[in-house]
Amino acid sequence: MDVKEIERLIKISKEHPLMPDTYIPWQEEPKPEEIFLPEVLASLQGLEIYDTLTPAQKLELGRHELVQVIASYAWGECLFCLFMTRHMLTLPIDNVEHRFLIREMVEELRHQEMFERAITQLGGKPIKQTRLHQIFGHFSNKYLPADYLFMGSVSVELVTDVYGNYARKNPQVYQVLRKMFDLHNIEEARHILFTKALLKGYSSKAGYIKRTLYSYVILFNILFVRTMYVKQEIYERIGMENPTAAYQL
Repeated sequence: MDVKEIERLIKISKEHPLMPDTYIPWQEEPKPEEIFLPEVLASLQGLEIYDTLTPAQKLELGRHELVQVIASYAWGECLFCLFMTRHMLTLPIDNVEHRFLIREMVEELRHQEMFERAITQLGGKPIKQTRLHQIFGHFSNKYLPADYLFMGSVSVELVTDVYGNYARKNPQVYQVLRKMFDLHNIEEARHILFTKALLKGYSSKAGYIKRTLYSYVILFNILFVRTMYVKQEIYERIGMENPTAAYQL
C-alpha cells in the first residue's frame, strides 16, 4: 500500500471530520412532497400490483423498505468493524495501516449511531432477522477467517451503496436522508481506496478454490440483504389486500 496516500487519508479524517450531529439537518420534518425511497428501488415497482397501490401506500412502502436497507447497511458495517478489529491485531500499533484502520473504525461507529438515529427519525421498526439469518451471522462472526469477513462486508457495502447513491441524488427524497447518504458517500470514498488495495492483496494470494469460496461468501451476503429487504410483513403493514401474493411475486 502507498504509505503517503494512507497518511494523506488519515490527515483528512482528522482535520475535516463530518459530524452527523451538525452535517445532517435532523430538525427538518418530511415535507408533504418528499419521499423516502426512489420508486425505482421499491420492491414492487415494475409489477402490475404496484399500480394498484394508493400514493399513501407507496410512500409507506418506501419508508419501511428504506428502514430495512439502513438496517442492512448497519449490519454490513458492524461486520466490517469486526474484520478491522481482527486485522489490526496482526499489525504493529505504529504501522500506518493500523493507524488508518483506527480512523476508519471511529467513522464507522459514528455511522452506526447515524443509522440508528435515522431509523428513529423515520419511526421505523426494522424486522428482526430470521433464525436462519442469526445462524448465518453467528457462524460468520465466530468461525470465518478475517479475509472471508472482509469479502462479506464489502458485498453488503456495494449493494447498499447503490441505494444510497440513488437516494442522495434524488431531490424528491427527504432531506435528512439525502444528507445522511451524502455524508456516508464522502467518508466511504476515503475508505474505498484502502479497501481496493486490501481486496487486491487478498485476491492476488488466493488460489482457485479460495477465490471460489470468496465468491460464495459474496453471493450469500447479497442474498442476505435481499431477504432482509423483501418482506411480507411490510406489505401487511401498508394494508395490502393480499400481502402473501405480493411477496410471492
